[in-house]
Amino acid sequence: MHRRPRAARIWSVALGVFAITALLSAQPASAHHWWGGYHWARTGQPIKVSLGDNVPRGWDDYLRTAAADWSKAEMLDTTVIGGGTSPSTCQPTWGRVEVCSSRYGENGWLGLATVWVYPDGEIVQGTAQMNDTYFSMRQYNNPSERLHVMCQEVGHTFGLGHTSEDGSSQNTCMDYYYNRTNDGISTKPNAHDYEMLTSIYTQPASTTTASATSTPYPAGFRQAAGHRPAEWGRLVHAAGRGALYVRELPGGYTIATHVTWAEGYEHGEHQHAE
Repeated sequence: MHRRPRAARIWSVALGVFAITALLSAQPASAHHWWGGYHWARTGQPIKVSLGDNVPRGWDDYLRTAAADWSKAEMLDTTVIGGGTSPSTCQPTWGRVEVCSSRYGENGWLGLATVWVYPDGEIVQGTAQMNDTYFSMRQYNNPSERLHVMCQEVGHTFGLGHTSEDGSSQNTCMDYYYNRTNDGISTKPNAHDYEMLTSIYTQPASTTTASATSTPYPAGFRQAAGHRPAEWGRLVHAAGRGALYVRELPGGYTIATHVTWAEGYEHGEHQHAE
């Protein structure tokens, strides 16, 4: 039987290992949840993001708990500061996240997270909104669901997406689990969320960051995205309790909105913006 030279056999094995490694590397990570490549400016570590408090006393503890939990990430430092907007409109403020709650109406959503993004992916402002029209109802008005949605909407404004969309618990507020009772499940970030933030914020900084660009942003870029699907732009993804909408503006500027739906609104024509 003919045998290849030893060096050739070693090289063949090496190629096989490389091919397997490449194949495994090409598979999507099951828990990779970087939202659209969006991120705040990578200027110093940890990344400091202020959260404006535009919520009533009944929400204050949930906001402060969420801020403290996200600040456990090595790459993130969040601070709750005085609000800079009216809760009913939740207009954004440049360089920070405004967190709001108000009775936004029976429009289908429990929570919204919106980020304003420069062409290079840099987030320059954000809002997180809780809909008290639904949170005053018994099926949503429990501490676990309030903290779950607050933690998730704030987490989106840092650049995180969802870990799962099938309604099961991944032991993180970034999943689609629904707390029908005060069971304390999926109310905080988990270790992978923190690892994801480290991955996002140790990426090389862009050579044309938003803070350095002299290109003026287009008209309408700094305005709030609104409370109705028709104001959110194009529906790009919908699954389970959530949906993602994108409003694309000239020059590559983007306003992106993550939606957490109330029960009964998960799969319906209301999800399609007009």
